Amino acid sequence: MHFEPIKDTIGKYVRNSGFLRKCLYFVLNLIFLRAWHFRKELRKIRSRLPVDSTVLDAGSGLGQHTWFMAKGNPGWRIKGVDVADEQVEDCNRFFGKEVPGNRVTFEKCDLTTFKEPEKYNLIVTVDVMEHIEEDTLVFRNFHSALKDGGTLLITTPSDLGGSGIKNKEDRSFIEEHVRAGYGKDEIAEKLKSAGFSDISVKYTYGFPGHISWLLLIRYPAGMFGWSALTLIVIPLYYILILTPALILNIFDLVIRHKKGTGLLVTAIKKS
Repeated sequence: MHFEPIKDTIGKYVRNSGFLRKCLYFVLNLIFLRAWHFRKELRKIRSRLPVDSTVLDAGSGLGQHTWFMAKGNPGWRIKGVDVADEQVEDCNRFFGKEVPGNRVTFEKCDLTTFKEPEKYNLIVTVDVMEHIEEDTLVFRNFHSALKDGGTLLITTPSDLGGSGIKNKEDRSFIEEHVRAGYGKDEIAEKLKSAGFSDISVKYTYGFPGHISWLLLIRYPAGMFGWSALTLIVIPLYYILILTPALILNIFDLVIRHKKGTGLLVTAIKKS
């Protein structure tokens, strides 16, 4: 399945309405468990960052994670980068109206050629690295772009069933992925070789989170392309499963998992 055309279609519907875009952000942050783990970890990291931090959202997409950071941290200057022209343009238009002081901007950028030495206190990249073949190069670029003491925060699928795989040899059901997921030791070693230290890699999407992902994301994604009837079926489906799925998300957030289909990674740049 190709997810980018779905994102493009959704983006067209909310392009000219700030209200609809805010509603979209609310829904995305509600149903995607990765956003729950991201927000929880960001709150921990925020306590050790300057109030006037410079932040990079690497692979900003529709802009929902940038929106969360901008709302809760009025002193932060945030830049989102993405390879999709329309998403960059749409986000610049929306944030230019909604966030005062021109403190949130977006640019088109390929992370493999990204060069902004020692500029950022924090770099976040949410489910992006599984799309990039030259990941070690990108990790080195992130390390170079961070100030001394800066933090990198990553969410990505693991190699224990992330991206809907059942065996390590399987391909992700999302066509844009170049890898189904990372092993804990694998991503830690790649970050270490890029110069990072104090590397923490934790599993997310344990048993409750995986079931929630199937209910909230995987099964509904399979409905796209059915027919116009999908517009009726999907809302009814979510009405039935939303409450139990969100309860599963809560359990996943508070349980420390011995294994899971997702990874939450933090790493520090130290001189």
